[in-house]
Amino acid sequence: MAESTLSLKLLINSQSKRVLFAEAGKDFVDFLFYILSLPVGTVINLLKKQENIGSLANLYESIENLNETYIQPNKTKEAILKPVATVSGSNVPLLALNDASSKRKFYRCGDCPRYVSDDTNASCPSCSRKMTNALTYVAPPQRASGEVGFVKGVVTYMVMDDLAVIPLSTISSITLLHKFQVKELSSLEEKVVTFGMDETKKVLTEVFLNCAPPTKPDVEIMD
Repeated sequence: MAESTLSLKLLINSQSKRVLFAEAGKDFVDFLFYILSLPVGTVINLLKKQENIGSLANLYESIENLNETYIQPNKTKEAILKPVATVSGSNVPLLALNDASSKRKFYRCGDCPRYVSDDTNASCPSCSRKMTNALTYVAPPQRASGEVGFVKGVVTYMVMDDLAVIPLSTISSITLLHKFQVKELSSLEEKVVTFGMDETKKVLTEVFLNCAPPTKPDVEIMD
């Protein structure tokens, strides 16, 4: 089950009031990388209640309001409005999505095991019978490590304000401090913040629609 909140450690330049980078674990990095596998329809469905997602929301609403009369008989609006992600997100934190891969059904005809379809109206290419026999999806086994997600959990990662992600190391930290022209280490401070679904939507907006990130992290600070 995916978590509803995560914690991040921010390194802040108290003089410039700028977040230099965030220290993040596997769970947060898995979330960021999983964004790349989400279909556009899924992203718009998550963000459609916000005011700054532009014409894509109008396009989404147009399909929602389109009468079924105008849809091809072998097509459904759900296929576009709620498409299936190519990568299962059931173990990815924060997304709060219904994992469609576990609900999607496949069918075959009664005689030919070579062909499958996700539509019961499809006809078998071999015998021309309707493919109405439901199949059961079996998820691939976990690897020996037992870890799920995309990246390994033994590493801490640096997440920049432009969402660039690299493994955290002493050298990468020093390089970044030099890049931001940090002269005095005493000006640096750490803050632990919680990151939930509201902040998730802001990250999605920034990634897909190139909106400017907030000047200050709109998150709960934990002393």
